[in-house]
Amino acid sequence: MAKTPVEIRHDHAAHRVEAVLEDGRVAGFAEYRPRTDTVYSFTHTEVGDEFEGQGIGSQLVKGVVQAARDEGFRILPACSFIRGYLRSHEETHDVLAPGARLEPDAEQTTG
Repeated sequence: MAKTPVEIRHDHAAHRVEAVLEDGRVAGFAEYRPRTDTVYSFTHTEVGDEFEGQGIGSQLVKGVVQAARDEGFRILPACSFIRGYLRSHEETHDVLAPGARLEPDAEQTTG
């Protein structure tokens, strides 16, 4: 299936990064819990069933990485989808929080 274009939006109040379609519908999101002012634990990523296989999940994680770079926060990848993407893309490791682990079943903690 073709890649569906989305805009990435950081909804600070809802503690999530969203993938938004041209018509304004949210196709997917990545939720987080702030651990500190500069460390966010990403706990869950979800893409609507009707949008699976359209590249939205990957675009969403790229958007999370870009938001971290632009806004100066670091990521604890508690979500297995985000952890897997980051594990496969070494160029994203600059946004990992100290102590972040990328193993498939890694528990994420901060000191």
